[in-house]
Amino acid sequence: MNNTHSLFRKKFLSAFALLLLAASSMATAEDVKFGIYGALSGGTGPLGQSMKNGVELAVEEINAAGGILGKKIAIVFRDDEAKNEKGAQVVQELLDKEGVVALFGPTNTGVADASTRYTNKRKVPQFISVSAGAKVNELFKDSPENYVFRIVANDDIQSKVIVKEAVVARKFKKPAILCDDTNFGQAGRERLEKELAAKKITPVYVGKFKIKDTDMSAQLLQAKAAGADVILGYGIGPEMAAVSNSMDRIGWKVPLVGAWTLSMPNYINNAGKNGEGTSMPQSFIEAGKHTPREEKFLSAYRAKYNEKPIQSAIAAVQAYDSVYLLKAGIEQAKSFEGAKVRAALENLSKPFQGVTGVYSKPFNGKDHEAMKESHVKVGVVKDGIVVPKAN
Repeated sequence: MNNTHSLFRKKFLSAFALLLLAASSMATAEDVKFGIYGALSGGTGPLGQSMKNGVELAVEEINAAGGILGKKIAIVFRDDEAKNEKGAQVVQELLDKEGVVALFGPTNTGVADASTRYTNKRKVPQFISVSAGAKVNELFKDSPENYVFRIVANDDIQSKVIVKEAVVARKFKKPAILCDDTNFGQAGRERLEKELAAKKITPVYVGKFKIKDTDMSAQLLQAKAAGADVILGYGIGPEMAAVSNSMDRIGWKVPLVGAWTLSMPNYINNAGKNGEGTSMPQSFIEAGKHTPREEKFLSAYRAKYNEKPIQSAIAAVQAYDSVYLLKAGIEQAKSFEGAKVRAALENLSKPFQGVTGVYSKPFNGKDHEAMKESHVKVGVVKDGIVVPKAN
């Protein structure tokens, strides 16, 4: 009896050990890691959360369909708190300690510019799906093998759309420019001035404000005195809401046309009635008619996160598309190796059908900007949501 018990015990332990080994092998063989970093608090918090959600949703769908090249994807997230030095730190952690094969993020321009050099140094593909002002193509100068890609309407595109809407479509003659003093805001100001100059228009006033400023009356009174008939704005939600509310405070109302961040809930909710009619470039508008691809995304996103409207539909959609673009590159390369994936992304053989549109050869060896002006439309705040501009 003792011999029988001993034999059974040995067989059980042997079988259990094999099971543990199989489970361990399965975990290490199947999982590869994607890193995400962005801000979950402060003025850009809604953008960071929506970006994170968009990546998570895409990864969940991909894993449910079998993963990529037979491997499941695990996500590692870090909150950079919208701080440049923190962004640089968390990227190094994701690359060196977590061993991620790809990066998504960040939300803020300054954070991106402080951290992307580590991506290029380690030859790991990175997709920026929120920051419109971050350096992307500019990185080719120091990194001919550039691993940073973007699917956002960058500042060049946005400034063109803003100026076209204000002075071509709506025929305003005396624009004033009002931007925050961050990298994002001042890059936007510079490009707005350039686009206006191309149309032989000089802004009647150029002003700026700081993050967390709540009263823009002084700047607006100067714009009013200069005879401005439209405000062109570049800033994030809370401060741009302060611009609209300050116009109401001084009893002066002119249209506000600005960057896509005017679609943020912390602009729309904080501005309330004072935000009605505000216009901005959009790559995706949650309200209105949608393609089957767009409807599928919206249905899945709302079911998973119980949001309607989405905090930042653009950030969520662009992040979602970024994951599927990366998947296309990995599958064409038949590898997770950074250099091979970069080369594949620069020469995708099939058009990419995204929620934000169709992309044929979205990247090449000199251009890592997927989104073009043709992907962008104008949105308008109406009754507390962003709707497509009426024709």
